[in-house]
Order: sequence, then C-alpha cells, then structure tokens
Amino acid sequence: MFETTATVTSGTGTGTVIAESATARGRRARLALRGLQVLLALFYAFASALPKLIAHPSAAEVFNEMGWGSAGMYSIGALELAGAVVLLIPVLSSVAAVSLGALMVGAFITQITVFGGENAATPLILILPLVLIAWARRKDAAGLPRLVRRRS
Repeated sequence: MFETTATVTSGTGTGTVIAESATARGRRARLALRGLQVLLALFYAFASALPKLIAHPSAAEVFNEMGWGSAGMYSIGALELAGAVVLLIPVLSSVAAVSLGALMVGAFITQITVFGGENAATPLILILPLVLIAWARRKDAAGLPRLVRRRS
C-alpha cells in the first residue's frame, strides 16, 4: 500500500495525516482490469475459439447438432478470436467487450432453445466481466471517432 503523509497546521496545533494515495488505488484498479482483460482474451482465444477453428470433434459435433455445420463453427470461432485480440487493444477494448457480450447473449439464447438450457449459465457468467470492462473502458472508446476522423 502506498501512503502519503502530510503535515497539517491549524489553529489548534500541528499534526500528521496519513492517507492512501488515490493514484496508487487507481493504478491497482487499472492493473486488475487489465489482468481481467488478458484472462478473458486468453479464454476466448484458446478455450473457446481454438477448438472451433481447428474443428475439434467436440465443437464440430455441437455445431452439427445445431444445424450450423462447419461454416457456423468457423464463423463463431473467428468472431471469438477477433474479439479476444481486440480486447487487448486499449482504445477498442470497450467495443470488443460489448461485441463479445452480444455474442454471449446469442450463445445463451442458443443454449436455451437448442440444448434445453444445459450450459446456459456459462455465457451469463462470461457477460459479467465483459460488462465491467465495457463500462470501465468507455472513456477510451470515446476517443475512437476522433481517431477515425483523423485517419481518414
């Protein structure tokens, strides 16, 4: 913990005030958020997208059961991989979190309608940290239109 000390003089005497630095607290929060983004990116890239992109039998079976086949499997895998990569780009992380959250809403609906809700909790659990990232990084995304205009 980072502490800041200050000597305060008032009409009644002199004293020392010890307080935790707001910047240290903010730094820890930013690091924790960044760690969460990295963990989610790793999950989406390796645990979720990779099996779809290499046509692992378990993924292929699920998509065939849904009737989406390999085209649906590769498409969802590519979207998840793209979301994982973009989640690590600071100015785009909020957009990536919203996009992956929308993908998880679709996964939840699919779990309910096609599979009877068997694994419906998984997409809901993944939506929570995505909402946190989207909210916390919203100011980073605010500069995105200005960046796009400058580039064009």
